Amino acid sequence: MRFYSFIIPLYNRPEEIRELLESLCRQSITNFEVLVIEDGSKIKGDKEVEAFSDRLAVRYFFKENGGQGFARNFGFERAKGDYFIVLDSDVILPDHYLSAIDKRLEESELDAFGGPDAAHPSFTIIQKAISYVMTSLFTTGGIRGRKNHIGKFQPRSFNMGISKKVYKDLGGYKIPRLGEDLEYSLRIIKAGYKTDLIPDAFVYHKRRTDLRRFYNQLHFFGRSRINVYRFYPDQLKIMHWFPFVFLLYCMTCLVSLFLGAPYIYICLPLVLWTSGLFIDALINEKNLSVALVSILAAFIQLNAYGVGFITDLFKFKILGIDPAANDYPS
Repeated sequence: MRFYSFIIPLYNRPEEIRELLESLCRQSITNFEVLVIEDGSKIKGDKEVEAFSDRLAVRYFFKENGGQGFARNFGFERAKGDYFIVLDSDVILPDHYLSAIDKRLEESELDAFGGPDAAHPSFTIIQKAISYVMTSLFTTGGIRGRKNHIGKFQPRSFNMGISKKVYKDLGGYKIPRLGEDLEYSLRIIKAGYKTDLIPDAFVYHKRRTDLRRFYNQLHFFGRSRINVYRFYPDQLKIMHWFPFVFLLYCMTCLVSLFLGAPYIYICLPLVLWTSGLFIDALINEKNLSVALVSILAAFIQLNAYGVGFITDLFKFKILGIDPAANDYPS
């Protein structure tokens, strides 16, 4: 029987790890261990982890802050499993999560895999709206966490698994943060390993709890794309420019409002897009408040990504500096 190692970096979020460990206790199969790596937190979660020592095969480690990628490497070095499953600390697992992975690997072996994210019924209106826009046809193109993704599936480390063989052959993460999971996935794919999405192995991803933090997260995502571009120039696709183009278009619409009635028609596509997003969110979420907040969340998502993307691209290509230099832990 396969044995699994859950690798969970933790940074100043003890309340989150408690919920995640509780969901691990409810898994329908139990052939796994859990490694929690505290990455130099000032607010430690050691007591929360210790409370589960009689219910889970869990180990807690504290290390100096080095970034989430290197915290996962720390866990890989100490893991005993045949597969390493990386999770963010802000996810909750459904009871069938591990059995869905085990069933898929029984059908055919994979070298790396991942699963989608979803909104739990207990999530706030903002969290549900954020979850919607992160997977919507009107924002991401509907490809995130679905079978119709473009090219080979690229697992992301909020919900990602790799075989021990992959780790032994390729090592772990090369960069500590700012797109570290995307760089790792691309390296795995370019080495010829088999990756795939396991749709039933979804997680409830809490993400950010307010829109300001959501803006910061998506700004970070835009910057991450440029950081990965430094390693893989061929991976900067036309679709990655869309949020920046959307940002320019929104600015154009704002200017047209000041120019008067003859220019208002410029905003018509934006009005149609917003209306379509609202209707789609209402149909999918079945909640008027979530649908309304989804409009604001979508504007924040695309504009924040666009700002982060173009700012770091300018720094890298025009100014010739490493835009991520100040983001790496010292």
